[in-house]
Amino acid sequence: MGTGLPCGGSGHRVLIENSEYWLRNYGDVAMLEVTVRRLRARWPLARIGIMTESPALVAAYFPGAVGITVGDRDPWGDPGPSERLAAALGPAVVGPVAMTWLRSRAWLLPRAIRVRDRLRKRAENTATDSVPVQTGEAPRIERRHPGAARAVREASLVVGLGGGYLTDADIPQAGRVLDLLEYASDTGIPTALVGQGIGPLRDPELAAQAARVLAKLPLIALRERRRGPALLESFGVPPGAVTVTGDDAIELARAARSAELGGAIGVCLRVARYAPVARRAQDGVGIAVRAAAAEFRTWLVPLIIAETPGSPDRATTVPLVRGSANPAEPLARFVRPADVAAQLAQCRVLVTGAYHLAVFALSQGIPVVALTSTEYYDDKFLGLDDMFKGGVRLVHFDDPDFVDRLGAAITAAWAEAPEVRDSLRARADEQVASSQQVYERLFELLERTHIEHA
Repeated sequence: MGTGLPCGGSGHRVLIENSEYWLRNYGDVAMLEVTVRRLRARWPLARIGIMTESPALVAAYFPGAVGITVGDRDPWGDPGPSERLAAALGPAVVGPVAMTWLRSRAWLLPRAIRVRDRLRKRAENTATDSVPVQTGEAPRIERRHPGAARAVREASLVVGLGGGYLTDADIPQAGRVLDLLEYASDTGIPTALVGQGIGPLRDPELAAQAARVLAKLPLIALRERRRGPALLESFGVPPGAVTVTGDDAIELARAARSAELGGAIGVCLRVARYAPVARRAQDGVGIAVRAAAAEFRTWLVPLIIAETPGSPDRATTVPLVRGSANPAEPLARFVRPADVAAQLAQCRVLVTGAYHLAVFALSQGIPVVALTSTEYYDDKFLGLDDMFKGGVRLVHFDDPDFVDRLGAAITAAWAEAPEVRDSLRARADEQVASSQQVYERLFELLERTHIEHA
C-alpha cells in the first residue's frame, strides 16, 4: 500500500461500537458483517474488537473477532476456551445458550448494582476526614463502563457502526455511544461514524451532547440525506466531515438477488416502544396481507429481522400469515443475515414495519410497502425512498382507512414490481460503491495517524 504499515495491519486494534449489543437484530448483524469483512480485507492481521453483551455470540458469528463487554477487565485479551468453542459451533448452537445466560444476567445485574451502590455509599459515609477530597471527576464512561474505556485507550481506531440509535427514541443508547466516541476522540484515537441515520434529536441534553461530540469527528457517513446533513450542520459539524453513502447492509443484501422475479408477499410487523401499534391496526395488517395473497393467488412469507426482547418480530409477524393459503415457515432463530436476505428473494413485494427488511428488499429490486406510526420511522422509510429514488409506499397506522390504504398500496407495488426492479438494483449498486469509497477514507484515518506517529 506504500504506507509504511506492517503487512496486513499487524498490531492494529479496531474497536467497533456495535449498535445492538445482543446481536439479535439481523439488520445490525448485516452491517457488522460488512464492516468486519472490509476491515479484514484491508488489514488481515488486525485485531477487531466488537462491543457486545455476549462475547460468545460474537465469536460464533465472527470467529477471530474479540467480544468486549462494558465491564471487561482485559478487553483485548486472547479468546478463552468458551469463545473458541463458540467459534467452532456457530450461532445456531451457541445462541440459545448465550440468551439463557443473558436473561439470567439481566435479572441479577440490577440487583447487584443496587448492592454495590449501597456499599459505596456506606464507605463514603464512614470515610475519615484524612481522606483527601477529589477535585475532579473521571469521565462518565470510565465510571459506568470501565471495560469500554479500557478498550478505547488500547485501540488504534474506533468505528461507530451504522444504525438509527442517535435519536430521542433511544436516549440511553445514544448517550452511551456518544460517551464512547467523545472519550476516543479526546484520547487522540482516530474515530468515525459509518452508515448512520441521525434524528429526530430534540432532547436538549442529548442534542447538546451530540453537538459537542459529533463536531469533533473527522468522518461521519450517513445512510440518508433527507434529515441527517441538515441536522449535523445545525450542530456545527464541518461539511467536509459529512458524506452520504446509504446503508452498509446493502452490500450483503444484494448478494442474495435472484435471476427470477419473486412470486410471494413478504411481511414483517414491528411493534416496540419506539414503534407502537394498536391491536386493531395489527389485526388490520393481517386482514390486508391475507386478502392480497388470495387476490394474487400467492403465498405469504413471514420475515423476522429482530429477535430482541423489546421488538420480537416473530411474535407479531407469524400470527398474520395464519389462515392464508400455504404460508411459508419462518426461519429458525440465530440464523445469519444472508439467510434472511435469501428468504426475502422469494418475494415480489414486501410489507414491513422494520427498516432493515426494507433495505434488504430494495437492494434486490423488490418494492416496499412501509408501515409507520412515528416520525422516527417516517424519516427512516422516506430517507430510503429518497436514496433509492422510489420503491417505497408509506402507510400510516393511524389512517382511518388503514386496511383499504394498505391493500391498495400492496396492489400498486405488485403491479410495478417488474418495472422498478432494475432501477432499484442500480441505486443499490451506486450506494455500495459510495460506501466502499468512504471506507477508504476510514482506512486512511488510521494509516495517516500511524505514519505521523512512526
